Amino acid sequence: MNSRYEQVFENNKKWVEKKKAGDADFFVKLAAEQNPDFLFIGCSDSRVPANEIMGLEPGEVFVHRNIANLVVNTDVNCQSVIQYAVDVLNVDHIVVCGHYGCGGVLAAMQSADLGLLNGWLREVRDVYRLHAEELDAIEDVDQRYRRLVELNVREQCANVIKTAQVQRQFMSRGNPRVHGWVYDLGEGLLVDLNIPFEETLEHVRKIYRLDP
Repeated sequence: MNSRYEQVFENNKKWVEKKKAGDADFFVKLAAEQNPDFLFIGCSDSRVPANEIMGLEPGEVFVHRNIANLVVNTDVNCQSVIQYAVDVLNVDHIVVCGHYGCGGVLAAMQSADLGLLNGWLREVRDVYRLHAEELDAIEDVDQRYRRLVELNVREQCANVIKTAQVQRQFMSRGNPRVHGWVYDLGEGLLVDLNIPFEETLEHVRKIYRLDP
């Protein structure tokens, strides 16, 4: 275990050397500021490294991650990240990215007492409840699971759009726009769910409009 731990620092040194070889001032520029175009809200799963799957460098993606990529109104952590990304960093794109094979979504599909996770995963179970007719009609369990992953992303995108910061900034400057993606672990590819942002915003603002 110690050798594995120590290897991390060796890896770090090699990474620094590689970055400096390509750009001697890489870390000087990185330390000066961050100016990301994207806020990435993803799952905590260790197999989904945000900027790597997007092919972007450090400083180009602002990241928030939690189990099952949820955007919960009472989660001060997530809500603070959204506010900072929108009001301070002025990101142009907010991405909610789920992934096929998500353990959190799978756990939410089980009829089991999961202790501390019950409250958190109830958010996913609520997504199932909202779309129960569609989901229950899917006989193949794996396909139902994959569809719930997609529907969860869609609902979390709507939760992002409900926030005052996103509504206000979009109405004033035309950004950010909210996107829903799913990462396919088995293929390594991102799937764009093509969330109809402006249509969703218009629908959301009929009930959740937060400006005068």
